[in-house]
This record gives sequence, C-alpha cells and structure tokens, in this order.
Amino acid sequence: AYQQDPDAVNQWMHDAFPKIAMQAKAEKAEVYFADEAGIRSDYHAGTTWAPRGQTPKVPATGARFGLNMISAISRKGSMRFMVTEKTVTADVFCEFINRLIHNHPQRIYLIVDGHPVHRSVKVRKHVDALKGKVRLIRFPSYSPETNPDELVWNTVKPKIGRTFIAGPDMLKSKAVGALRWLQKSPDIIRAFFRHPELAYTLC
Repeated sequence: AYQQDPDAVNQWMHDAFPKIAMQAKAEKAEVYFADEAGIRSDYHAGTTWAPRGQTPKVPATGARFGLNMISAISRKGSMRFMVTEKTVTADVFCEFINRLIHNHPQRIYLIVDGHPVHRSVKVRKHVDALKGKVRLIRFPSYSPETNPDELVWNTVKPKIGRTFIAGPDMLKSKAVGALRWLQKSPDIIRAFFRHPELAYTLC
C-alpha cells in the first residue's frame, strides 16, 4: 500500500520485534501472529493436472454465501483457529482470544494488524481483564507482508477453492478440514517464518 511507512516496517523487523521476542523468551511466553480472512462460495483457485488442451472444471453452486476464519500461528509450528458465519466484530475477536488461551499454560504475545476491531475499546478491556495472560501488539500500518499468518490463507484458500461446494454447511466443513490439516502440519507453519520476504528467522 502506498500508505505504508518503509522506515516503520524496517524498524519493526530489525528492532521492535527482536526486542519483543527476547522479552517473550525471558517471560517464557509464546508469540502468536494472528489474522482474519473471508471465503466465499464463488471463490475458485488452485491448480491440478488435466489432459493437454482440456481446462479442468469444478462444479459450483449459483448461490452466494461465505464465512470468516481467524487463525494464529507461532514460530514453533503451533496453530489455533476459529471459523464463524458471523462478521468479525470485537465480540467475535474476544471469543477467539478466549479460545486461544484455553488450556494454554504460557502467557501469549498476540501480534495483530491495525484493524479497527483489534484497536477497539471492548477488545482492550477484555485483554486487560485477563490480567496479563495476553499481551496485544500491533504491526506497523499497511504491512500485511510482515505477518506470516497471511500465508495461512495462501495455503488454505486454494485447498477450499478447487473443491465442489454445495451449500454453507459444506463450505464450513471444507474450511475446517483445510485448517485442521494445516494445524497438523507444524513443519509447513514453521516454514512460513522462513519466507524470503520475512526476516523472523534472524530474530
């Protein structure tokens, strides 16, 4: 985005985040990167094999429906996610935070973008009420390429988009299945942090 401040991004990657990582290590906390994404019934993506000259076709429904997904990943290869038909509001994001910390023994540093929901008073008060269980940290503005969790959607959406979707329940089932597959693939999640555009392996 033209609104991005390159100096702020550089400072984040080479100064701010290394300090956050060191502090988290000192506190024995775990750092998660989170993001939200939507998927629609008319979304189609992915590649496959086909005889030369024959374009692969996937049957699709004419109805339009969608859902939202929230995920959080760590450099250790851990992943938590939530799928909802609701709009991602402050209440929904607070619910995701509750799920993220459920049965999690360590303090969590949760790094998110500047979405208004993440900056809302309700989310701030909810985090405060958790009494230090979660620390919410924001990326520099307009810098999605610094968030390795964006690669979750690059991986999951094509798996969903190249399959037949008959209705909302099937879309949700496919989304949950794709996210669970990734959740059980920690090596792939760890590889997101070694993406050429990211420098988190240097921290």
